[in-house]
Amino acid sequence: MKIGRFTIKNQLYTLLFLTLFILTVLSACKRSVNENPVLPPETRPLTREFIGYGVIIDSFTHLMDEPGVGGISMGYLRQGLVVRVLERRQIINSGNFESWVLVEGNFQNPENINRGWLQEAIMEIYNNESRANTASRTIIR
Repeated sequence: MKIGRFTIKNQLYTLLFLTLFILTVLSACKRSVNENPVLPPETRPLTREFIGYGVIIDSFTHLMDEPGVGGISMGYLRQGLVVRVLERRQIINSGNFESWVLVEGNFQNPENINRGWLQEAIMEIYNNESRANTASRTIIR
C-alpha cells in the first residue's frame, strides 16, 4: 500500500534508521564518571640503565634529597656541570605537572653526596657524554 511517495515498508526502514542513528549519538555522548589524567611513565621502559647526560643551564641550583618542593637541599650545583640522568618522575605541584630527574655525578661537597634530584627544566639532556661536555664548555664561556 502506498501513502504519498513512500510505501509503508520504506517508512519503516526510515524510522528504523533514525532510531538507530539517535541511539548511536546518545550512546557516544555518555560521559565517564572516573576521568583520570594519563601520566607518562617515570622512565622509558626497556631502555638502557640511564636516560642520558644533563648539563645545568641555571647559574646554580639546589640538589634535593627527593623530588618536589618538600625535599631538603643537600647542596648546590653550578652552571655547566655535567651529570648523569638516571630516572625521571612527573609530580603535581599546585595543580601543575613538573618533571624531576634523579642525577648522579662527582659533586664536590663535604658530605660526599653523589646523587640527588633536580628539576628537569634547569638542564639540557643529551644522549651521550661527549655532546654534554661540548655543551658544557659552550655554556661556561
